[in-house]
Amino acid sequence: MAKLQELSSLIMRHTAADGMHACKLPRVTLIRSSRPTMPMPALYTPSLCLVTQGRKQAVLAGHIYDYDAAKYLVVSVDLPVVGSVMEASPREPYLCLQLHLDMGMLGELVLEQSPPDRAAPPAGLSIHDVTPALVDACTRLVALLDTPEDIAALGHLVEREILYRLVTGSAAEMMRHIARSGGGLARVSRVIGWIKAHYAEPFTIKTLAAHAGMSESSLHAHFRSATMMSPLQFRAQLRLQEARRLMVAEGVEAAQAGFRVGYDSPSQFSREYRRLFGASPAMDAARLRASGGEAARSAGPVRSGLRQERAS
Repeated sequence: MAKLQELSSLIMRHTAADGMHACKLPRVTLIRSSRPTMPMPALYTPSLCLVTQGRKQAVLAGHIYDYDAAKYLVVSVDLPVVGSVMEASPREPYLCLQLHLDMGMLGELVLEQSPPDRAAPPAGLSIHDVTPALVDACTRLVALLDTPEDIAALGHLVEREILYRLVTGSAAEMMRHIARSGGGLARVSRVIGWIKAHYAEPFTIKTLAAHAGMSESSLHAHFRSATMMSPLQFRAQLRLQEARRLMVAEGVEAAQAGFRVGYDSPSQFSREYRRLFGASPAMDAARLRASGGEAARSAGPVRSGLRQERAS
């Protein structure tokens, strides 16, 4: 508990206001929110999310993941998630450390471990119990911001220790799958990258399977295991999230937004949009603009990341 409070104090000291704060530590972002937030779509990238105060919820393909100071979140592949801060206040803001996973460093650690036995990768997003050893290492990493002259010499050593805690803890199987360059998860990740670059274009599962070097049935099994949705459902989520950004951030009309992300039929676009966001495109965009729409306006387009906040 004392270390967790120390880490919270460090994050508070190095975040002057609400928001996502890059810092001098490579691959580290510090998060602060003094109020709960409305559910907003984002593309979570491979990362560790350690909350020290407050609570956040992520929804992936209908599955709900709550994480707080007792549970950390790990993401293994790019995933379209709807996230919201559930518990936060000016007196006790939501605080989070997110660490983007260094694949090279992770691979070196995994070489020392036995390979996973499962043919299909585990789910690409999972929750695990926070351990004192993990909190201790994360605290020492963020504390380096107080002595920035030490970051170059010590930062990578502490980061390696954090990854070691993941590789040897309850997230071990996921870590090993991430690090296997020729494994099923790596192939799924390649397919996700291809879909992100071509989401507005028509394509078939056969095309994706050829890109992955897998059979269509194998790709379906591995993709669904990692993302909890089919490749076409994944594409639909990217399309709809980007259409939402276009309407809120750039003021694009609903029909034009649907067309720009790949929908030929306005009725199909409206139907799928309502199913995901609970309102028609025009009504949802108006509601977001009225509420401020900060998250949607700050989102980048899908091709450059679809608000790649990793997993805050």
